[in-house]
Amino acid sequence: MSRKSDKYEKLPVYQKAQELFDLAEVIAESLKEDEMKEHLAGQMFSNASLIQAKIAGAEGGGLYSLRMQNAVLIKIACQDMFNAVSFASMMKINEEDYVNLMRDKVDEFRLVFVDWIRSFDKTYDIPDNWAIRFDASTPEQEKLEELMFDEDRFFNEFEDEDGEDDTDPEDDL
Repeated sequence: MSRKSDKYEKLPVYQKAQELFDLAEVIAESLKEDEMKEHLAGQMFSNASLIQAKIAGAEGGGLYSLRMQNAVLIKIACQDMFNAVSFASMMKINEEDYVNLMRDKVDEFRLVFVDWIRSFDKTYDIPDNWAIRFDASTPEQEKLEELMFDEDRFFNEFEDEDGEDDTDPEDDL
């Protein structure tokens, strides 16, 4: 019997994520004993693990907005992992300079990641009422936009109680 996880583990994006995890492990082990070692190692491991978990989560759910939510978290985790490696290099607490190696691995991952998210089905979605994914071509999204921005309320905040405009033209100079 085949495990359901075999499907996402075979994806190129997941395999590249595994390479990032392996690299994070090597870098974490190479850090000098320092008060920051445990923190940086933990940050790298948690971000590398998060990347893999979010790929699995995106593959487990079909809705476009949920898949993209996972994709955003993956992007942030990659950036955080790279920042941890850069910080370790700046503070000279790693034996070797892994910044370029991590940059290259993250860039390799990014290319596969972009291909992966482009494969998401944009038509399989429902409005999430947060308007993060905004497609104004649907009546539902147009209504959400109207609810989100009340033009009258926005401009009324610039007027005082007696209807006078509180803005001073000289403030713009």
